[in-house]
Amino acid sequence: MTLLFFWVFLGVMALGVPIVFALGIAPMVSFIAEGKELFLKMIVQRTFAGINQFPLMAIPFFILAGELMNRGGITQSLVAFANALVGHLRGGLAHVNIVTSMLFAGISGSAVADTSGVGSIMIPAMEKDGYSRKFAAAVTAASSVIGPIIPPSIIMVIYAFMMNVSVAALFAAGVVPGLLVGLALMAVPAVISKRRNYPKANERASVKRIAEAGGKAILPLMTPVIILGGIIGGVFTPTEAASVAAIYALILSVFILRTLTMRELPQIFLRAAISSGAILLVVGTATAFAWAATLSQIPVQLSMLLFSITDDPYLLLFLLNILLLIVGMFLDAGPAILILGPILAPTMIGLGIDPLHFAIIMCVNLTVGLATPPMGLILFVASSLTRLSVEVIAKEMLPFLIVEIGIIFLITYVPVITMGLPRLLGFA
Repeated sequence: MTLLFFWVFLGVMALGVPIVFALGIAPMVSFIAEGKELFLKMIVQRTFAGINQFPLMAIPFFILAGELMNRGGITQSLVAFANALVGHLRGGLAHVNIVTSMLFAGISGSAVADTSGVGSIMIPAMEKDGYSRKFAAAVTAASSVIGPIIPPSIIMVIYAFMMNVSVAALFAAGVVPGLLVGLALMAVPAVISKRRNYPKANERASVKRIAEAGGKAILPLMTPVIILGGIIGGVFTPTEAASVAAIYALILSVFILRTLTMRELPQIFLRAAISSGAILLVVGTATAFAWAATLSQIPVQLSMLLFSITDDPYLLLFLLNILLLIVGMFLDAGPAILILGPILAPTMIGLGIDPLHFAIIMCVNLTVGLATPPMGLILFVASSLTRLSVEVIAKEMLPFLIVEIGIIFLITYVPVITMGLPRLLGFA
């Protein structure tokens, strides 16, 4: 099989066809053009086999947990806690926005949920407090990339399924890089707020106020503790952990905090089902696409191409990061992982790169791509919240993107940032 299917895929994507159809159409056209109609039925089989996997049950449950937490007003308690911690700094609400995203990441696992949930609260609050709307949108979009890095993470579940990597190990490996991204991002508003004279709170919050705000946020913040603690302790599998997270979110929102009513649940379940169905359909078609890529020996050809340039692993990692940043500008993180993971991972592992380390490099890189033009999904969500153009938000985000790219290379060349916690927990 030739690379015809790959060029068909790019051409169909350029025409604006949704990626789920592009992933299915490309191998079909290629098989027909090459007279290999017998393989057509295999596309359907591979698509169904790609979805019919027990580990993927974690995806709808994590999405449901995030929907319940988001619609249940949990974000407000996280904002209050973050405000008590960092609201006294210059540009306090910008820091609150970032810290809230770090806290929310441990609940939702989704950058889009972070942008819509945190942004709907923080953008109006920042604008009311004297921040420009474009700066508020930029902070929200930039910090939302932390969502899929700090566990739980939907894209990590997808990567683990595709590449046979431990979900628990991936979750553990994402903690430190996620926190590092958040702390590094806080340096940007610290500088910009001083130059633009953005406001800060009148006084530092007292220990009592921090304790009170933390007490109100403690139950939602127990979500990642329950997930990671249960997986690491052997109480339940990652898939079961997702269902436990959904049940915990349901009990917390409906019966304990009472921020949701039973009448609202059908709509929440429907939204979660639609989102899950869209993701799983992409997983299925991407599995068929990856199978076609294997038949065409793309991994072998890519390895030969890379080694023809250089055999230095450091330079190859640099080129890989550039490639992933470019891909992230045009493809969503999930489909990009499904398409490129089976192609790139064998090559990098063959160079001696730890599979867990490469997984985090790829996940973080493509997650940052969600906030880069022209196709960054987070940018469009922020645009809909603020009614600003994507171009205006992207321009304001440039300093944040520079910091995030710097962290990507730091994670790449200092493996202990990624591998330290998994090794401590016995995963590597």
